Amino acid sequence: MKLSRGMSVFLVAFGVWSWVIWPTFLRNIWKDTRSWDAGPTAFFTVHLVLVVASLTFGTVIGVLGIRGLRALRSK
Repeated sequence: MKLSRGMSVFLVAFGVWSWVIWPTFLRNIWKDTRSWDAGPTAFFTVHLVLVVASLTFGTVIGVLGIRGLRALRSK
């Protein structure tokens, strides 16, 4: 399957966006008083799982976009 240049750029932008937004979100959750009560709370754990999943998906999607751009260049 070949990706268009526009779709490849979109996928790369999505990957970059994920790495800008989710670490900031995690820092904000880390500072939230609901996150800690003699250890991490369920609130923190759920949000941590969300951040890890989102960063994983963002990375995979970004890599697909980069591979799409490289495939277009090698033509």
